[in-house]
Amino acid sequence: MKGSSTLLLGALTLLCSCGLATGADSRELFMEFLQTLLVGSAEELYEGPLGKYNVNADAKAALTELKSCIDGLQPMHKAELIKLLVQVLGSEDDA
Repeated sequence: MKGSSTLLLGALTLLCSCGLATGADSRELFMEFLQTLLVGSAEELYEGPLGKYNVNADAKAALTELKSCIDGLQPMHKAELIKLLVQVLGSEDDA
C-alpha cells in the first residue's frame, strides 16, 4: 500500500508542478487523470485529460515512467486502486 500511496502522491505532485491542478475543474481533471493512468495508455493521457495542455518532453518522460510503474503493479493491487477510484467517483456523484 505504501508504494501505491507514493505513486498517487507522485501523480498529484506532477499535476501541481505542471500547473494543471488549478481552477474549478481540478478535481475532475485529477480523477480523469488517475482513471487513465490506471486503465488507459500513455497516449490516452495526452489525448484525454492532458489533451488541452502543452506537455513538455520532461513531463512526458515522467508520465511514461509513472505509467510504467502503475502497469508493473501486481494485478490485485491495481484492482484495489481501481475499486478505490470507483468508490471516490461514486461519492462525487452523490454530492
